[in-house]
Amino acid sequence: MTDWRREFAEEARAEQPDLARLCLLVGAVADPSVTQADLDAAEIELDRLAGLVPYGTRAADAWVAALSELLGRREGFQGVPADYQRLESSLLHEVLRRRRGLPILLSVVWMEVARRAGAHVYGLGLPGHFVVGFGDPGDVDLDHLCLADPFAGGRAMTGADAELLVAGATGEALDPSMLRPASPTAIVLRVLNNIRAWATARPERSDVALWAVDLSLMLPSHPARLRYERAELLVQRGDFLTGAAEMEAYATVMDAVEPSAAETIRQRARAARALLN
Repeated sequence: MTDWRREFAEEARAEQPDLARLCLLVGAVADPSVTQADLDAAEIELDRLAGLVPYGTRAADAWVAALSELLGRREGFQGVPADYQRLESSLLHEVLRRRRGLPILLSVVWMEVARRAGAHVYGLGLPGHFVVGFGDPGDVDLDHLCLADPFAGGRAMTGADAELLVAGATGEALDPSMLRPASPTAIVLRVLNNIRAWATARPERSDVALWAVDLSLMLPSHPARLRYERAELLVQRGDFLTGAAEMEAYATVMDAVEPSAAETIRQRARAARALLN
C-alpha cells in the first residue's frame, strides 16, 4: 500500500515542489480508494487540456481569453456557491472529474494547464478569493495586472477589479503584499486550511480535520498553533493521553512568548488527562 503521506512530505520539501502533485497527494490521503493510476490519469488530463490551448498564444490578455474559452466555456470549469459545502471541491482529482471546485482548486487547474502550455502564470491569494495572473510576476502593479477568475469561468479582471474584491472581503484597501505570487506550498497550505474549515463545521468529520492538520505540519512553513489544534483534535477523538502530551509540549514552546497562554494550555492538558478517570 502506497504511503501517500510520506510522498506528500517528500514532495513538500523538494527544491521545487510540484503544485499539481501536492494537490493530487492531498486527494490520495483524503480518499483511500485513490490509486497511482488515478493520479496518473489526472496528470494526463492536465496534459491533454494544455494540448488544446491555441499554439502561439503570447500576450497576457490572449492567455486569459484562450483559457477562458477552453476551460471555462468548452470544458465547463467553474464554481457555484454549493461547491463550498463539498469536500470534493478541494480535491484536485475530483475537480478535474466534476469540473467544479473552490476558487483555489479551479485556479490550480488553470495554472497547471497554462504552465504546461508555456504561459507565465501565477496564483494570487487575495483575501476570500483566489485568482490567477498572467505576465511577469516580478513586475506586478495594479495598473498592469492581467488576472482571471476561474471560479467565474475565467472572467477577466483588472487591478481595479482586484481592489473591489479585497474591499468587499475585508472592508479595507488592497495591500501591495497581496499581489505577491503564492508559492506552491503556500497554495497547498491554503487548500488544507479550506479542508480544515469544512471539517470544523462538521464535528463528526474530525478525521478529516486531523489528516489536514497532519499534512499542513509537513509543509516547510506553517502556523505553530497547528500543533495545538492537532492536540485538541486528538482529545476530541478520544486519544486523551497523546493529546494532553502534545498540549504540554506546545505549552513549553509558548512559555517564552505567552506565559499566561501556556498555563491555560497546561490546564486543558490536565483536564484531558482527567477524562481517563
